[in-house]
Amino acid sequence: MPKSLRIDFVSDVVCPWCAIGLASLEQALCQLQGEVAADLHVQPFELDPTMPAGGADVAETLKRKYGMSDAQLAENQARIRDRGAELGFTFDFTARSRTWNTFDAHRLLHWAGVESPMHQLPLKRALLVANFSEGRDVSDHAVLAELATGVGLDDARAREVLASGLFADEVRAAERFFQEAGIRSVPAVIIERRLLVSGGQPPEVFVQALRQAARADN
Repeated sequence: MPKSLRIDFVSDVVCPWCAIGLASLEQALCQLQGEVAADLHVQPFELDPTMPAGGADVAETLKRKYGMSDAQLAENQARIRDRGAELGFTFDFTARSRTWNTFDAHRLLHWAGVESPMHQLPLKRALLVANFSEGRDVSDHAVLAELATGVGLDDARAREVLASGLFADEVRAAERFFQEAGIRSVPAVIIERRLLVSGGQPPEVFVQALRQAARADN
């Protein structure tokens, strides 16, 4: 029987290395089929909780935050695009001119985890694709409801959650929990609540960490 491992994937939907980290983790889990089974929980982290409604120009935001020149930004995007391609994930930086507030996306993901856990990870994937491959506004309620419906969640309930502000307290509590646990950057992959893998690591790093966690309880 495969060893069941709890995995908390702490991330944001506008973090490119989170898209890389998730694709890499999922490849590792495919390699370990029959050996490890994942109980995967998507957890919230906001790169910029102060992002205003309407978002901001993504290039200017990144250059200001990291002190990058135009050439450095282009080089960084090329590196991310190549890493994504290796893992089967498409980054289209020409389609994406703005970055968005992601709090409502995290509320929707939390709702999925509570009411329909099997749909939480597909929703996370859909959000990453919408943002990075399609350049869509992942703060827009109509877009969020469409993505939820597209992975099999109930449209009316998704719209109710988004309109009502439900799960805001729960998301903030989860964000505080992981910040107080020392998470300052994402992706942060926490295996069995004790083993941390940080960043968009290649699949072999996740394979090693998952095997280590599986052996620890034997």
